[in-house]
Amino acid sequence: MAGLVVAALLVAGCGESRHANEQRPSPSTRISIRVSPKEVIVQPLSVATGPEKTQQIPQNQNDPQPPIRRSKAPLDLVFVITNQTENDLHLRIRGTKEAESGTVYAGGPGNFQTSLPTGSYVISAAGVPGAKAGHLTVGSYRASSQNDVLLP
Repeated sequence: MAGLVVAALLVAGCGESRHANEQRPSPSTRISIRVSPKEVIVQPLSVATGPEKTQQIPQNQNDPQPPIRRSKAPLDLVFVITNQTENDLHLRIRGTKEAESGTVYAGGPGNFQTSLPTGSYVISAAGVPGAKAGHLTVGSYRASSQNDVLLP
């Protein structure tokens, strides 16, 4: 009888040993935008051209960033904006896709998130006449966050 119970427990504890290990999407890429009365400054000028030089979580600094294979998905971007003018503004992105931020108040910070496909973009500040537009290039590389620890 005891042998039967042990055998039943062993069989019940065995499950499928094969697990799907799908590649996870990367966390959003941050783009810094500084709007002065004369120009819109974008940093970095290009993203998704290969593995990022720095990662968001310091523990992952030296881990590789494998590419997501066969991904044509748009890249998730978070724009962090500083408005160094005396005018309220809206950030406008024009290119393969268009997007516009909410109001970024004079002298204040702002942010907004959007997804952009591969392409070249012009970033301008509506509400700041005379501010030269900035440029951003989004490449086709999409990194998997599979090797990143401490991400959900």
